[in-house]
Amino acid sequence: MIKGFGGIFWRTKNLEEIKKWYSKVLKIEIENWNGTIITPQSGNETIFSFFSENDHYFPTEQQVMLNFQVENLDDSIKHLEKVGVPLVMEKTINEFGKFIWIEDPEGRRIELWEK
Repeated sequence: MIKGFGGIFWRTKNLEEIKKWYSKVLKIEIENWNGTIITPQSGNETIFSFFSENDHYFPTEQQVMLNFQVENLDDSIKHLEKVGVPLVMEKTINEFGKFIWIEDPEGRRIELWEK
């Protein structure tokens, strides 16, 4: 029945600041309608996963964590260093791939993942 995610929507305290941050830091081109369309590419996966409310994988006060699959995590880290975005979690490698965490200006934890 489900073909994929149709979108991710959330409220923000400062729309213009968040749009600029996501555009600069994650290179997501935000359009005039305050969003963008990310078209899946071959090899891209979207994970839909539940966590218990007391699981500490990401902050318990944060209801949702965004996970963006990237082509090359090391290149992403270099870009983040260049634009001055600190890593919240250094590169971690496990059986699922390579991961880092950053936070947006409103403190939302974001995970970048290389499969």
